[in-house]
Amino acid sequence: MSFQDYNIMPGAESPFVGLENYMKAFSDPAFRYAVRNTFLNTVVTVPINWFLGLFFAVLINIQFVKYKITFRTLYYLPIITSWIVVAFLFRYLFADGENGLINFLLVNIGIVDEPISWLQNQWTAMIVIWLFHIWKTVGWTVVIYLAALQGIPKNLYEAAAIDGASGIKAFRFVTIPMLGPITAFVIINLVMGAFNIFPQVYFITNGGPMGQTEVLQSMIYKQAFNNFNFGYSSALGVMMGLTIFLITLTQQKKLGRQRFM
Repeated sequence: MSFQDYNIMPGAESPFVGLENYMKAFSDPAFRYAVRNTFLNTVVTVPINWFLGLFFAVLINIQFVKYKITFRTLYYLPIITSWIVVAFLFRYLFADGENGLINFLLVNIGIVDEPISWLQNQWTAMIVIWLFHIWKTVGWTVVIYLAALQGIPKNLYEAAAIDGASGIKAFRFVTIPMLGPITAFVIINLVMGAFNIFPQVYFITNGGPMGQTEVLQSMIYKQAFNNFNFGYSSALGVMMGLTIFLITLTQQKKLGRQRFM
């Protein structure tokens, strides 16, 4: 389809156009915005998601912390919550004017003098999308790391304590190396998830304002089902798929060369 001017009408011709759809992408300003925003989402959300996931997992796993199952459930709850429900929640929280809860709090606390138009500005809208993505997905990282932490043999920490290692040193020289394979798995999946950002944009900004928060997934969807440019949409999908494949392959090779305990 990506090599055709594809027509979905029954019996209609879909002429072969070669690389025309791919060349069109590189001359399309909307495509450059979508690529930039997709990579920015990956660069911003993956490190934060990874850090928060590991931090909360370690916090829950501390021996004196009770109700571990309850905390694990609370952190995982956003994962199973409907994207649409969470999107409407975030649209209410970051609504323009004083009707939005965030603006109401910021104005009344005195942090800002006037309400912020969160969804009417490119960068503030991107911040809302990033926060939405992190809040919705960080629970998965927490659960994966919590399971990995509970699988580390206790005798390793006992041996480290006998050798005089403090809690920080035990975390650095025992916990981190033992979590190596899980970290590789987590980072690869976080990168893939960050590239597959669609509901975060579609339900919050729908690519606005003026297409400045568009990402590859939302652009692919609109080109196909709004503009009926299925050939062009397919070319965008192929390029995105190849990019994810290459990034994942590079990560796997790089992490595969490391030796884990």
